[in-house]
Amino acid sequence: MNRHQLLIVITLACAVPVTTQAQSERWWGDIKALADDSMRGRNTGSVEHKKAADYIAASFKASGLKPAGINGYIQPVAFVVRTLDESRSSLALVRAGKVQPLTLGEDATFTTRAQLAPSVDAAIVFAGYGLDLPQYGHDDLSTLDLQGKVVAFIAGAPKGIPGPVLSHSRNAAWKTFQARGAVGMITFSSPGADSLFIRTARNRGGAQMALAESALDPQGGNSLSVQVNGARADALLFAGAPVGFAELSARASTGQPLPTFNLPIRVRSTAKLTDTRIISQNVAGLLPGTDPALKDQYVVLTAHLDHVGVGRAENGDSIYNGAMDNASGTALLMDVARLLQAGGVRLKRSVLFVAVTGEEKGLLGSRYFAAHPTVAVRAIVANLNTDMFLPIIPFTKLMVNGIEESDLADDVRRAGKAVGIEVITDPEPEENRFVRSDQYSFILRGIPAISLKVGFGRDTPEHKAVLDFRTKRYHHASDDLLQSVNMEAAAGFERAYLALVREVANRPTRPAYFTDSYFKRFER
Repeated sequence: MNRHQLLIVITLACAVPVTTQAQSERWWGDIKALADDSMRGRNTGSVEHKKAADYIAASFKASGLKPAGINGYIQPVAFVVRTLDESRSSLALVRAGKVQPLTLGEDATFTTRAQLAPSVDAAIVFAGYGLDLPQYGHDDLSTLDLQGKVVAFIAGAPKGIPGPVLSHSRNAAWKTFQARGAVGMITFSSPGADSLFIRTARNRGGAQMALAESALDPQGGNSLSVQVNGARADALLFAGAPVGFAELSARASTGQPLPTFNLPIRVRSTAKLTDTRIISQNVAGLLPGTDPALKDQYVVLTAHLDHVGVGRAENGDSIYNGAMDNASGTALLMDVARLLQAGGVRLKRSVLFVAVTGEEKGLLGSRYFAAHPTVAVRAIVANLNTDMFLPIIPFTKLMVNGIEESDLADDVRRAGKAVGIEVITDPEPEENRFVRSDQYSFILRGIPAISLKVGFGRDTPEHKAVLDFRTKRYHHASDDLLQSVNMEAAAGFERAYLALVREVANRPTRPAYFTDSYFKRFER
């Protein structure tokens, strides 16, 4: 045993985990393996993704984790890949018996994450923001008859609704409409976000992925999903309407209430989809707990292993390596497993390490695992997720998404105090990150969850560095092994993460959402 290993054993057994330069080097070594060009961006369902999953499984095995998948460490996940044949698809509006064909890519685009029926002919109702949140004084749907209709709405942000609640409601929009009898939906971008339609139109035609198990598909049963160009909405849909789209958009830009009304038109569509089935992989390993009363409870640690694969060439490079997004998070899982086992740590609760697939396709791998966990779902007490934690700046703050929602906040603060790091909420609350990564899949199952990143103050040089990463490297080929990484920050983050795992696994009570949290309603 060398001096570094002795230090790990002593500190893990006695107080707070310590990481060393050796751990940072191992963490970076795993990133180098996962983000190598030979992995071709680890796209969900690809041969290279399976290669990455096998690499993680081998690491879990070497660390002494017990297999916790279906086939050893692997949990197979079935997907359907949907491709729209635009040459055999169409979209039109019917007003007073007159048919007006729409130009796909200019007037509107289909959203192929939805199942899309071969044909639809339905009336359209405008539903304001499309929200059903009476507890926040906002209900767009109560006076509308949605039966057999297509719901059109502006994806804006009315005043007085917390960001995470709004984002969750947007994610659940189709199921809300479907429960009231709707057959489809038409979305207009929020005011000031016209570039979203432009990006969607430019990138249309690519395959979209959904879980093969239709019951887990948030777009299941959606016969028509369309995004309309806001610049053309008045001429196309709102001629003769009680209020024009320009006026509605202006009101939405300041969060004002919007009226709801039937539009004097119908929508007709034909859609030719081709479905292909593929299999991808979640990877799961188990560190059993030691307390007789708590060992059958599980703390689930997650990070997504997939990235976006091969894309448009940038400076001659078409491989989107995903070093920070999210080889960094899966490498963290692997190194934490090594440290816990190397230190002989005895945690009261069991800890389940899960590298999930399909995050980039819509949190699909975690959605599948949360619906079909390899342990009893009621025995899962918490989820700690790490996605692109970005050790590119000094680690002086630990940013926690969801700290306002559950008493995991107490564990985080104890862990922060133990390692001497400041714990902060998200300095960019408008980004609504609490419901934008894999922890959201566990939130929907009633499991208290948080996600963690290297923190920063708003409008600081560190904030600028993070913004620069998002602009120049996030989902770009330059998120590769050539970028600068702060190894000291990575080691510090890992130390804080280890301290948090220890706190949650050893706490005497089961974590719970705060009584005033919107998400407490999902507890079971």
